[in-house]
Amino acid sequence: MPETIEIDRQAGPRSSVRRAVTLVLAASAALVIWTVGVPIAGLDLTIGSGAAAQSVGPASVVVVPLLAGGAAWALLALLEGRLGNGRRVWRITAWTLLALSLLGPAGADAPGKVLGVLLAMHLVVGVTLIVGLAPSSPDRTPEH
Repeated sequence: MPETIEIDRQAGPRSSVRRAVTLVLAASAALVIWTVGVPIAGLDLTIGSGAAAQSVGPASVVVVPLLAGGAAWALLALLEGRLGNGRRVWRITAWTLLALSLLGPAGADAPGKVLGVLLAMHLVVGVTLIVGLAPSSPDRTPEH
């Protein structure tokens, strides 16, 4: 008899809405942090120097979490459909990628306050996506 894998039933319409809201919340949280750091506190969120300098503006602050969240969601859906412990594998991968993403701001040649804002955005977006996309629940095991 061929092996079948039961797909987690939570990945239905309600789960899709929750996950879409999670992406919007992650982007919104990053934008709030950016707003406090740039227009309110007057920080210049420019990374690097000279020709390689990049200004971190509101568009990138919103688009990047949406793209990262979309990729995370796609990977989660793939793993949920193919592995009995897909959520667990996804969580390990997601936490690892969040830790690695913190190396970007940490390695940036930026003043302390700018570094703090960049790290805060990474952490808030990452944690929001990890907690919101795959809330804790038992993984399904493949049925034989």
